[in-house]
Amino acid sequence: MTVTNENDIEYAPNLFLDQYQPTAPPIKGLIINLHGGGWFQGDKAKEADVADWLATQGYLVIVPNYRLAPASHFPAPLEDMDLLYQWLQQSFPNLPKAAIGGSAGGNLAVELGLKYDLPAISLSGILDIDQWLQAHEQVVATDDHVAASATASQSIDQDGTDDPFYKWFILNYLSEQQAHAATPYHHVRSSSGPLLLINSLTEFVPVSGVIQLSQRYIQLGIPVETILLPGHRHAKGYWADVKNSILAFLARYLTVKS
Repeated sequence: MTVTNENDIEYAPNLFLDQYQPTAPPIKGLIINLHGGGWFQGDKAKEADVADWLATQGYLVIVPNYRLAPASHFPAPLEDMDLLYQWLQQSFPNLPKAAIGGSAGGNLAVELGLKYDLPAISLSGILDIDQWLQAHEQVVATDDHVAASATASQSIDQDGTDDPFYKWFILNYLSEQQAHAATPYHHVRSSSGPLLLINSLTEFVPVSGVIQLSQRYIQLGIPVETILLPGHRHAKGYWADVKNSILAFLARYLTVKS
């Protein structure tokens, strides 16, 4: 299936998105595809490969930019997600919606799912914030592993655990006093959307967030699926291994209502 795309559509003042649309109907639904980068780097253009592939599967894909640290801190990206969702509801009111993202984008995808009752997919999403910071008080935050802005997403943070850098970019985004408010676990509601949570077992982002959030979903009887992969690949680093599972999840939960 061929895809058409339109870039730099303004969804709110000074906030832009790219749109990828399959040329052959019917459109199965709308996917919000959110880039990672620790809330301090990254760009919608880095999701062009995933967005184009999802569009070839029959989905309209929206890839937004959002405000980044250090110019903007928590909760600015979440506020941008609210503006984005309002724009999408006005522009595509009849399409069912889902969210997907990796790393910081996984955090934002999950928050959209929790707040707006959407199916959401997280690839190495940053989910455990408050408890992780409490358990790692002695870790000294450093920015030694900041990748160059041109680094491909598949090549970023593929070397396993790095607690000093992980702590650095969390605290670059929010204060420890905001950690509770920034942790998705505390935002789960009985109507929150189904989740697919994916993580490597020994990677950069701790698997504790997947365990914590999935247990809360189980307590409330909300569908949640997890994929825990061996090794230390992060987010798009394991995309090829999970893309079929992502399609199956979307087929289960993202359906056009007749």
